[in-house]
Amino acid sequence: MLTTAAEMQALKRATELEAPLQALEQRLAALGAALAASDAVEIESAAGELHRALASAVEHFARAAREGGVPMPLRQRLALAGGQVAAQREALARATAALDRAIDVLLPNLGSGGYGAGGTSTRPSQGGSLLA
Repeated sequence: MLTTAAEMQALKRATELEAPLQALEQRLAALGAALAASDAVEIESAAGELHRALASAVEHFARAAREGGVPMPLRQRLALAGGQVAAQREALARATAALDRAIDVLLPNLGSGGYGAGGTSTRPSQGGSLLA
């Protein structure tokens, strides 16, 4: 039975952190499922929802840390979620790199006729004049 004010405050803090942490975990699972299904529309939607859930969880955990600390089990779950975010980001980066390589193989001259990151032409300069 909880008897001290500190114990009551710790329970209240844990209860307040549970909802945003659970939302974060659910959004991570949804993004993982969308990535596994290669559903681009769902990936985009799930990534946005994950971003919002992550921002909310970080805000709640930061407030709790300032007000007296975060219970260790919740801290561990947040750390695990952070690791999952990093793993999903890495998987997405690998998939993007693979897609880029496939595009380079299928369309090898694609990069030679457009514009670079700075807005300059990537096309080789052709000598000559437009004047007749």
